[in-house]
Amino acid sequence: MTAADRGPAPIATSRVSRGAALGKLAAKQTLRRVVVKAGSIAVSETRREELLSQADQRMAREFAAVLGQMRGAAMKIGQMLSVVDLRIVDERSQDAFRRQLSKLQASVDAMPFDTMRPVIEAELGPVDRVFASFDTAAFAAASIGQVYRARTHDGRDVAVKVQYPGVRAAVQADLKNLALFLKMWKSTVPTVAAREFLEEVTDGLSSELDYRQECANQARLAERYRTHPFIHVPAPVEELCSGSVLTTEYVHGRNASQVAELPAQERDRVGEIIYRFYIGSLFRDCEFNGDAHPGNFVYMPDGRVAFLDFGLYKRMSPEAVEVERRAAELCSAADGEGLRRLLEESGVLRPNSTVTAEECLQYTLDAAGWNFVDEYVAVQPIDVSSAMLGVVSPATRSFQTMRSERLPPEHLFSRRLDFLVFGTISHIGAGGNWYRIASEWIYGAPPATPLGVAEAQWRSALR
Repeated sequence: MTAADRGPAPIATSRVSRGAALGKLAAKQTLRRVVVKAGSIAVSETRREELLSQADQRMAREFAAVLGQMRGAAMKIGQMLSVVDLRIVDERSQDAFRRQLSKLQASVDAMPFDTMRPVIEAELGPVDRVFASFDTAAFAAASIGQVYRARTHDGRDVAVKVQYPGVRAAVQADLKNLALFLKMWKSTVPTVAAREFLEEVTDGLSSELDYRQECANQARLAERYRTHPFIHVPAPVEELCSGSVLTTEYVHGRNASQVAELPAQERDRVGEIIYRFYIGSLFRDCEFNGDAHPGNFVYMPDGRVAFLDFGLYKRMSPEAVEVERRAAELCSAADGEGLRRLLEESGVLRPNSTVTAEECLQYTLDAAGWNFVDEYVAVQPIDVSSAMLGVVSPATRSFQTMRSERLPPEHLFSRRLDFLVFGTISHIGAGGNWYRIASEWIYGAPPATPLGVAEAQWRSALR
């Protein structure tokens, strides 16, 4: 049996071994670029650029491969970078880099079932007894676990997500290593080296490791959305769930890459559903799924969109949501003075802050300008990248303006959600009048689209 037949090696869990894998990757990339530059003296500028581009593309392939093998927090970072480009490679290579990392969104090489079986059997019992049938070839493998198709004894088709053995220790090691590793790119990517950014990105991974909590989140939302006209949350099979195993209804449908090939009108419809599910629920329900990325939704044959993965689920206080809503309202009205007063009253601005009303307004527009344009906007990946860099990169004016202020965790998380939602929407090539849609929860305006009308009727029936 060859190494390929055996599948990926077990997850390394020590900080030293996981840090060595990341460090070796960075060192190889640095060496390649030095060699290319040193050897370019006698070649044309065009040839030099070609060589550097090839080096970047090799780096992208290796970056995706290493993070895929590591799983854990390292792979989670790769998933985020596939949606929001933080300029790790030169502009000419960004598309290739994103394409390679997008492989981390839905699946990577699965571990052998013999490695995963003990996890199931330690918590649920023998696989052959617990399930009527079980396909031992995983159909998806992601950062924390991989997923199998199975059938219950009462005839239900289910998806069984099983946590990788050792992934808990791997995540803890990653959280300690990532800050050091990302500093290697500080000169070109100050964003990923920023302490606040890194803390925010990795926040919540510990909660994602507890499948019991995810099961509880998903069960409650599956019931809540059971009669929704275009949103579906697969119900968990609670008796087949444990700390490291999550069994849910299996959902058929198109993935993000397949949706991206659909006609524009259909893509726009899916994009609006994504927007309403993630952003709308924040404002309407004071809670939301914080893990928006292209691998976490399925477009079902009946026109509904099923949302997956509820490990990173967040609740906000009504007071914090009201600050977000009021800030959006003031920004839409270009009321910088009112926005500054709000930020001061809510404790975002420090006492005696020198930040001006105009700077407060510009910061908010830089962070989420697409929400305030009253026209059809097809957000591009570069738009999302520029907005995120503007908010968290020390090299930008917006960051310098607000860097000494008290940006609360709720603010950082809601901004991250906005970036990831629009990164996902841009990934499928969708557009919409996001201002008109958001006006429903910002101003209490009547629905602006057929989906809005259908959702309003659903919410009215819930009361």
